Amino acid sequence: MARPTPRARTLSQNFLADRATAERVARLAAPDHSRPPLVLEVGAGRGALTEPLARRSLELRAYEIDPRLVPGLRARFARSPHVSVVAGDFLAVRPPRTPFSVAGNVPFSRTADIVHWCRLTVLTWPCHAWRLVGRVGRLRFRPAPRVDAGVLRIERRPAPLLTAAGLRGWADLVELGFSGVGGSLHASLRRAHPRRRVDAAFRAARLDPALLVGEVAPDRWLRLHEELTS
Repeated sequence: MARPTPRARTLSQNFLADRATAERVARLAAPDHSRPPLVLEVGAGRGALTEPLARRSLELRAYEIDPRLVPGLRARFARSPHVSVVAGDFLAVRPPRTPFSVAGNVPFSRTADIVHWCRLTVLTWPCHAWRLVGRVGRLRFRPAPRVDAGVLRIERRPAPLLTAAGLRGWADLVELGFSGVGGSLHASLRRAHPRRRVDAAFRAARLDPALLVGEVAPDRWLRLHEELTS
């Protein structure tokens, strides 16, 4: 097994070395029944995922932060005019104004930042559905990381779960919930609502008042919102 170089450690580079996994991720990003007009790839690396994504998209922008890898990527896809290899940090990119999909072998050390770029927070749950659809064993990467990876799918809902007015109230609730009273959602909500009402909302949502805010699933947040705004 190759030993990671200092730069690989700095950039958290664990290259996908399993073709079947690359094909599966590409299918999730660009299903057989639909070729997305634009796909953004995070961390193209050596092109393991870029290849199947290129076959499934009308336009592909592959972002790679390591300048040593960019020439090889550009040479590999020189005959694919719909593929552009962009040298630079994906997190510095502004979201396109047109519909797009994001896919990639996300660096372990930057997962939280990239997920935030994609708006994966409780705040966006009424408008976006997200779910863990699989796991990729650590030995399918080179060099192998210390833990397995997950395959996460995020999709915009056909219609939001809340009205425009409801979304404004939802944003207020989430901001209050994460405002921080010892990590307790129950305690944070009591800053703006009577304890009796918060207790009733937690019972309706089947939540233990001792739960930390990060342990509350988005669907339970929805029930709290329903109870506290009715």
